[in-house]
Amino acid sequence: MTLADKVTSIRLILAPFFFMVYLFPKIQFPLWFPTVSEDPGWTVPVLWVLFILSEITDLLDGKIARSRKEVSDFGKLFDPFADVMVRITYFLCFVLDGILPAALLLVVLYRELGIQFLRNLMMKKRVAMGARWGGKVKAFAYMITGVAALLAASVQRFGVEGSVFSMLCTGAAVIFFISTVLAITSFIDYLSVYRKT
Repeated sequence: MTLADKVTSIRLILAPFFFMVYLFPKIQFPLWFPTVSEDPGWTVPVLWVLFILSEITDLLDGKIARSRKEVSDFGKLFDPFADVMVRITYFLCFVLDGILPAALLLVVLYRELGIQFLRNLMMKKRVAMGARWGGKVKAFAYMITGVAALLAASVQRFGVEGSVFSMLCTGAAVIFFISTVLAITSFIDYLSVYRKT
């Protein structure tokens, strides 16, 4: 693995940690431990650190690969795979809390699985289909959705409910809807590339 690939792999490590920290207040411990019923307070800054680190590694790995002239077919497939793993993890957490709609997550999941399938078909033709412009715009929209939803989750964990939380949830859902439309559009683009190949 190149240095860029190692940076990419950090996201695969951070994703399950994000999931565990996010769900920590909801864990039902065995009887000999007290049940955690409310957020202990430390989860919010930890979630933000994990989120920011994940997004920074997404920016860095490509720049490192290009600057060191280590762009590889493996990297072209590994980077979007890590992106999908970490962002699906975020979105699943936010859906579980009712911040993002489950139906949109299902569409996003179908899209991402469809892209992975197309990439596998392309590899049979010895072509590594990397990220395209539409995919990069979609990834940026996913990131903005993550910021908006995590902001809503943070407010909720600090006990701020009502109109503020509702407004943040609505904003996150609207951004997620836009992201989903961009995801479908980019899937059509990838499909056209596959058909031409």
